[in-house]
Amino acid sequence: MATARLIRDAYDNALDGLDVNLTEASLLAYVVESGPLKQTSLADHLAIGRAATGNVIDRLEQRGLVERRSDESDRRVWLVAPTELGKDLAAQITTIDVELRQRLRLGIDRHERQMLASLLVRLQRNLAATPAARSTSATAISATQPSATQPPSSHSDPSTTDRKRT
Repeated sequence: MATARLIRDAYDNALDGLDVNLTEASLLAYVVESGPLKQTSLADHLAIGRAATGNVIDRLEQRGLVERRSDESDRRVWLVAPTELGKDLAAQITTIDVELRQRLRLGIDRHERQMLASLLVRLQRNLAATPAARSTSATAISATQPSATQPPSSHSDPSTTDRKRT
């Protein structure tokens, strides 16, 4: 947990100049990569509650980085889509992510990173099988699994809460 907290802090500090935190950056990057998404899909991906996700969307929308659009297939649902300003910021976030990952990986080769990812996935599955975790959605486990196509910023520590900026 201490390492996850330090990684989150490193991302929050690196992103501070853009006035976004890791959760906001992860949501924005995911929407830019995936296209317009429902709030529930975003909540599942970020492994946080729908209300917390709504707060993140509200903050990004107030800054003109995302917008809510009606879903043509279901008028009861809103889709979250990036704006041009959001796409520009996402590109800056990607640059910061690449630079930070390079620093975090110093002295750790590809094989070691793959081994660590594999061990963490196995640990997540073991935790999901425990009685206390059975009430937790399996989606939260799969949403945090490493992927070659997703930057680590989208794999934030789901057990940490979003810090508000002052």
